[in-house]
Amino acid sequence: MRTTLILDDELVAELLQVTQAKTKTDAIHLAIAELIRRKKIEKLKALSGKLSMTDSATSQHGAEKKRQALHQRLWHGRR
Repeated sequence: MRTTLILDDELVAELLQVTQAKTKTDAIHLAIAELIRRKKIEKLKALSGKLSMTDSATSQHGAEKKRQALHQRLWHGRR
């Protein structure tokens, strides 16, 4: 998408230097992608301590053993 922007020359020069991008377009794409990545990380960090996991590794292991036993029975024709 073509867009006309008025950007601070010093900021763009610093962005080019920091990103080592070959073009202004590449540098701005990198900057946008990095900002989006950081915002997503912030959202994930905000969830810290707010999610509750009820399944323990032991219960998951038991469920997996039951699933494997069922597959074994079905594979050998016994239900």
